[in-house]
Amino acid sequence: MEIKVLGAAGGEVTGSSYLIKTDKATVLVDAGMFQGGKESEAKNKLPEGATPSKIDALLLTHGHLDHTGRVPLLIKYGYNSPIYSTEETLKLAQIILQDSARLQVADAMRKNRKQWKEGQPIAEPLYNTEHVEYMKELGRAVEYNTPIEVAEGITAKWIEAGHMLGSGSIEVTVTENDKTKTIVFSGDLGPLTLPLLKPFDHFNHADLVFLESTYGDRDHKSFEDTMVEFENIIVEAQKSGAKILVPTFAIGRAQQIIYHLAELFHLGKVPPFPIYLDSPMAIKALTIYRDHQDLLDEEFQELKRRGAFPLNAEYFIPCTSLEESKKINEVQGPCLILAGAGMCNGGRIMHHLYHNIENPNTHVLIVGYQSYASLGRKLVEKQAVIRIFGEEKRLRAHVHTLSGFSAHAGQTDLLNWFSYLAPSKPKVVLTHGEDMQRETLASLIKKNHEIDSILPEIGDIIEL
Repeated sequence: MEIKVLGAAGGEVTGSSYLIKTDKATVLVDAGMFQGGKESEAKNKLPEGATPSKIDALLLTHGHLDHTGRVPLLIKYGYNSPIYSTEETLKLAQIILQDSARLQVADAMRKNRKQWKEGQPIAEPLYNTEHVEYMKELGRAVEYNTPIEVAEGITAKWIEAGHMLGSGSIEVTVTENDKTKTIVFSGDLGPLTLPLLKPFDHFNHADLVFLESTYGDRDHKSFEDTMVEFENIIVEAQKSGAKILVPTFAIGRAQQIIYHLAELFHLGKVPPFPIYLDSPMAIKALTIYRDHQDLLDEEFQELKRRGAFPLNAEYFIPCTSLEESKKINEVQGPCLILAGAGMCNGGRIMHHLYHNIENPNTHVLIVGYQSYASLGRKLVEKQAVIRIFGEEKRLRAHVHTLSGFSAHAGQTDLLNWFSYLAPSKPKVVLTHGEDMQRETLASLIKKNHEIDSILPEIGDIIEL
């Protein structure tokens, strides 16, 4: 048996994908899109060595684009086998990928307007909405903690990963030549202290572990300290009549911020002001969160029992059309605008930054991971001049990085999750992290458990 690493390796955080090959079956775990700068996005092709028509099953850890973004591309080129994941992941992936498909088509049209005039080859979108729609035919919903046979000699089991609604770590059990081996894919793990989602579960045995390392070199600021900082920013912005811009991943982080604002309003810590959710995708996702409230944690249930309603129409304003989005530019603060994309590499947040980044009475809250070379990373670094839509803008807005809202586990939580597997002395492969992050995590795993870690490049093959 061999597993080929097809993404999220060599210091690359996005593009997660792993190809498992046995003598009887081929199974793909995730098929994520590369995100960030042009160099990363140029890698968005069919995973090398993964022939769509020869893959027996696709297993998804969760719905985010960097884990599902190349699924429609596989379908476009002939993939027609089952796609296994939780019901929530299948639903959320549809929303995310439909939006991605629309962006792919729009981007190709923009390029073609220019390339047609210059006589260059016509650009094609990676995929379109029809390929995403066909995912519904292939989807097979799984239950947590329930093993299911996904291909000959291969079973899989999902457990809660605590990263987003429906996210899971996957245990893949392979029987080959009368021997059984267990491979665990962590997927993206969530922090144990973050409200709204249930905390991650863990496995107790593995022969091989693929562990994410996004924050392998550090812990986030504590959630309690982050909430104090968040509350102070909100109070100050309310008093000064400021606009608060939150570049947000439409699924997960948007719901988290709305939840915390509802709590602040309900407790009377700040007078309510308008919250604009300027993301059709996030608005659709809220419906799924509402329909699956049983999967949310006790803190959410308690807030609900106290009578707080995060989608109170008195202050919560969904914006679906471009006209509604543009009108927000005319609105005076205090107000908060949630808009994608989370790394500021596209989407409606770009327009809000363009119109407000030079205003010193604007606050920008960075609440998620920002990949190298993305506009979001430049904001985190507080570069004096930011280029938006080809125009240089002076950064005069206040930029706050609230890492305590991250949906990724920090170093301590990653080590906690792995500690349950460590006694079985598995082979460890660290992916989904920049070099410093995974090197630091590898040294701690070596120090704590005397286990060496493999830091693969894209295309490397791990044998077991």
